[in-house]
Amino acid sequence: MAWLLSPIAGFAITDAIAFTPGGGKIGKVLDGAFDGPLSEMAARKLPVGRVIETDVSAFESTVSGIPAGTHLKFVLMPATLLEPELWPALLEREAIAIVVHVSGDEVTKTEVFTSATILAADPQVADIFNKGVTTVVDLGDRIVTIYCPVTKIVIAGSGPIADALAAAAQGLGWQTSVDPRPGMFAGLTAALSKIDCAVIMGHDVETSSQCLAYALESAAGYIGALGSKKMQENREDWLAYRDITEISRIHGPAGFNIGAATPGEIAISILAEAIATLKGI
Repeated sequence: MAWLLSPIAGFAITDAIAFTPGGGKIGKVLDGAFDGPLSEMAARKLPVGRVIETDVSAFESTVSGIPAGTHLKFVLMPATLLEPELWPALLEREAIAIVVHVSGDEVTKTEVFTSATILAADPQVADIFNKGVTTVVDLGDRIVTIYCPVTKIVIAGSGPIADALAAAAQGLGWQTSVDPRPGMFAGLTAALSKIDCAVIMGHDVETSSQCLAYALESAAGYIGALGSKKMQENREDWLAYRDITEISRIHGPAGFNIGAATPGEIAISILAEAIATLKGI
């Protein structure tokens, strides 16, 4: 597993790549410009992690967009040496801190912290973690990598309100997906976690209720359903007929009551309610 160490102005420090024993790879670093040398190093199956330094070549500059001659550092680690609590935290999309202790170019020790364990970390590491920003900080003897997940919102619907909601969510930096088709919506909701949102709209009881059922099966922290009181009742009946009776997670009609009338206002009311729910307010 490798990730970028040196922060570069204008580039998001979220790139990471994993190499499998058979030579396969998952992910990419800076559009794959450096996958070759990293893959070659990984194939050596070194017993310890390494800090790899390189200067960006003209070819790598063309692929990555980073000026030629820029000095970069990468951390390359055998996955087996990373703390086991890292993997469930990644699956749950929790904020995590990976602390890599180094001596020269060798990794001597790794630590992993989440929001539940960060108090046990060095105060300097905890301060970096508590800023809530994905970043990499080189402290000399330690490399601190913070991964803060981005909230996802999946929207089952189409039209002005769906468009306004997607645009407003993107303005918050959230990842957005819009698709009214139940089959596609099922796939979108499958990977949601407690920091994510699902919003269902639409005038067709069958398809919107199917999407609502998929949202309830997910771990989404906020589920909003637009529609009139009659539409909400029809959806409840549809769900109950299929033995889906635990619907306390549904916020319907979605959004705070702020007298919203336009698509933009409705979008703001929904996002305000979603944010409050995700923060436990």
